[in-house]
Amino acid sequence: MTGSAHSGAETSGAESSSAPPSSAEPSSPAPSTDKASSAEVAREIAIEQAHVDLVYAELTKAQARAGLIEADGLARGRTDRTGDVRDEELTGLFERDALVFNAARRRSTLDTQYEGLVFGRLDLDHSLSDASRDADRETRYIGRLGVRDDDYEPLVVDWRAPAAAAFYRATPVEPMDVLRRRVLRCKGADVVGVEDDLMVPEAPDDLVVVGDGALLAALTRSRGAQMRDIVATIQRHQDEAIRASARGITEITGGPGTGKTVVALHRAAYLLYSDRRRFESGGILVVGPSAAYTAYIERVLPSLGEESVTLRSLGDVVDGVTATRLDTPEVAALKGSLRIRRLLARAAADTPPEAPDSFRAFVNGKAVRVDAPVLDRIRAQVLRNHQRNLSAKAVQSALAEAAWSSVREGDRAEFMDRFEDHLEVDAFLEAWWPQVDPREVLLWLADPERVRQHGAGVLSPQESDLFAASMQHALEVGSWSAADAALVDDLAARLGPVQDAPAEERGFYEIEELDDVSQFGVAEVPSGVDRRATATTGSRTAPSDPREMLLQGRVEAPGEYAHVLVDEAQDLSPMQWRMLGRRGRYSSWTVVGDAAQASWPDAVEAGRAREEAFGTQERRLFHMDTNYRNAREIFDYAARVVRAQVPDADIPQAVRETGVDPVEVAVRGGEWLAAATAAVETLLEEVEGSIAVITPSRYAVELAELATLSDRVGVIDPMSTKGLEYDATVIVDPDEVSAESPGGVRVLYVALTRAAHRMTVLRPA
Repeated sequence: MTGSAHSGAETSGAESSSAPPSSAEPSSPAPSTDKASSAEVAREIAIEQAHVDLVYAELTKAQARAGLIEADGLARGRTDRTGDVRDEELTGLFERDALVFNAARRRSTLDTQYEGLVFGRLDLDHSLSDASRDADRETRYIGRLGVRDDDYEPLVVDWRAPAAAAFYRATPVEPMDVLRRRVLRCKGADVVGVEDDLMVPEAPDDLVVVGDGALLAALTRSRGAQMRDIVATIQRHQDEAIRASARGITEITGGPGTGKTVVALHRAAYLLYSDRRRFESGGILVVGPSAAYTAYIERVLPSLGEESVTLRSLGDVVDGVTATRLDTPEVAALKGSLRIRRLLARAAADTPPEAPDSFRAFVNGKAVRVDAPVLDRIRAQVLRNHQRNLSAKAVQSALAEAAWSSVREGDRAEFMDRFEDHLEVDAFLEAWWPQVDPREVLLWLADPERVRQHGAGVLSPQESDLFAASMQHALEVGSWSAADAALVDDLAARLGPVQDAPAEERGFYEIEELDDVSQFGVAEVPSGVDRRATATTGSRTAPSDPREMLLQGRVEAPGEYAHVLVDEAQDLSPMQWRMLGRRGRYSSWTVVGDAAQASWPDAVEAGRAREEAFGTQERRLFHMDTNYRNAREIFDYAARVVRAQVPDADIPQAVRETGVDPVEVAVRGGEWLAAATAAVETLLEEVEGSIAVITPSRYAVELAELATLSDRVGVIDPMSTKGLEYDATVIVDPDEVSAESPGGVRVLYVALTRAAHRMTVLRPA
């Protein structure tokens, strides 16, 4: 992405995920009565402000209590004694750490000033469901955090608590005792507006109904640089997906703009609330399609009070690999297919470049010679039963047997003892059987001859050359592609984790052996940390060589998670499904996708890899069929385009109209910059929020300067728009978008459904 392109996602906060106010939708509110007067609105806001002030006052008290607990914790375990620590003092230290940790976490939660701490109110009449009861009114406030007063009475109910369910599930057909559902719009601690939905045919005389409903107000809001949560406007069908069982596989499907992404993120927050011990200790991994996507959604969960989720793009799932680019469609399809595993298996079993092809040494006075065929046999024998990086002892033992077989003179035990301690043996094994970084093995395949050799019977000569060229490009630019991450992960599983040499072999010394550590400039650096540092400051130096850039950090064994959430799942290659499967062997899953937006060409092969990752767990499906993002005029345009080639596409129903059709502009003489500039300048006057120029790579360099027109404008490629949304878009040369994209018209469909309010399409004349 160039410049500061504002991105949006599948459901940008409240505006993209609430049910439409139409009688056709079961969760729609009942028609409102006459609009309240300005005086009545002001009075209602004042009533809500009084309650919000009370909540913040209690919050201040809670912060003070947390501070006292933290101070008490710090005081525990203190002693003026010197010498050995007594058992009772160790107990005090443990209590101190526990108190300080939990108090600090509580203070962090309370200190975070979320927009709209209190966002909802329910007015309930329990006689609605029990005719035998007299009118029994109750007011219940809903918010991001549960707050109680000094008498332990609830001032605010956490939105994830069972008592808050009616706020999301009540409908005029099934009101669940709700008379009125109110959404509070706040700026900090100030209430700036309210919007009501009436759940009964007529409001009681003492109940004022304000506005046209929370949904309508939310849908028209401008998009910003990051996704907003929808916690105030979750609808019934979305709430059912959010609160579904934590076990097994939960699939959320639907077309563009239907709220899949943000519903899945709210589900992650709900899981942490409902079973915190399991999901906070086991971890939740959220995987999205790109770095632009993860940057856009990164504040949703913290805004809901959850900071413990691991958020990764597909190119960042493997520790030690940071992917910043995409391969061409042909190369991406090659790297993502399962047949590439045979190439990787052969590469992982090969010797490193420049490795010796024979062993020569004098051991115990005898000339030892082990030639290439025997070394090849040793390698094959060891790798049948061991991972390469965990087989140092086995390969040394096998080499010793081969060496003895070439001599067979003297005492065998004495020969073996001398062989094991021989410096020339150590030097040979270091060159012939070193610890191998999986990224290094992948870079070996920048050699076309090596790729052709290992790819025989798997890849065509043209495919072998394509693969080698992609690795050469990685070495030239010093960056991995998103597809490379899954290949590194596959190699890491074959090779095993890189083993550290003993400290004395690494040139490290125990700290107590040094009279003055500072005289060396730096102390011992933990394994896996870059030791290229200045002797005076100990700071790391940034590698300048592209190869070093590719090998920064360390590839660790994959962590396993209690829950894995995958967005844009229709785009995952089989190799990427295997990569995620290694992290979710014992996980429950939430999977979000839409087949009509797929960029991966072979759905059958990907489906097999996906099923292998899921295992035999129970499945449940939630389908979203209402488009909240796009104005009807924009979505109808996009739907016509995709239906022409994908007649079975899942087309949702758009619920909002602007009366403004997409604008088509014919570009003459290749004047793309001039045409795009004019389009952007017009849109800057028409919308208040973000604008994206979505361009194929052919014009990307030429159009990059458009991002300088405003901080609301960004230039982005079609694939990187997955999961994002904007107030307006400029689509550059849609036919070229289809031609260069791996999913063809499906990726064009993605680009055409990113705009909420306005869209301009530039075509060659």
